[in-house]
Amino acid sequence: LHTTAGCLKKTGTEHWWLERHLKDPFVKATKRQHYRCRSAFKLLEIDDKLHILRPGLAVLDCGAAPGAWSQVAVERVNALGTDPALPTGFVLGVDLLRISPLEGAVFLSEADVADPGTLRTIQSLLPAEKVDVILSDMAPNATGIRELDHQRLINLCLGLLDLSKSILKPKGTILCKFWDGHESRLLQNRLKEQFQDVRTIKPLASRKDSAEAYYLARLYKGK
Repeated sequence: LHTTAGCLKKTGTEHWWLERHLKDPFVKATKRQHYRCRSAFKLLEIDDKLHILRPGLAVLDCGAAPGAWSQVAVERVNALGTDPALPTGFVLGVDLLRISPLEGAVFLSEADVADPGTLRTIQSLLPAEKVDVILSDMAPNATGIRELDHQRLINLCLGLLDLSKSILKPKGTILCKFWDGHESRLLQNRLKEQFQDVRTIKPLASRKDSAEAYYLARLYKGK
């Protein structure tokens, strides 16, 4: 009886998820506009409003797989030199997972951004050893324990903040995903120590029932 009930519950949950997924306008737009996943529309919305990606900028995309944010970055910074009248930017994506090649971007697959060796490789690949923008849609593998998952993601973001000391240009920008919880204020305060402008963003493409949001930190105070 318990086994049967469990199967029914799981089947019902999977059915609900599939139905929601198929009705999701961002999923439909992803296929129509040939982005690798719906998360592209989170970055598109943020950039349309706040203009963090501009032609000529160098961008580091952390947790880049499957590559949707890098697709957006390539377009917005003119990494392919599509418009010869504008400066040409640079996009470097890093992930623990394998990332399929993308024209206009350089990918470091199966690499841990927190590893000192990865940092050295990143610096060797960057045109000027530093970037204008650090993007992070990273997330740890979920355990299902909300507070633990929240803490692990905050730690990833704090690691990026440490990374910024080595590779982010003065007045640079960080955009990082976090899951709301008791450590969110800690991360926000750490960002405020190092950036002049810090704000919280919940794009429309982030589902309403999700704890997901983003911190956008601009005007890095570092040297």
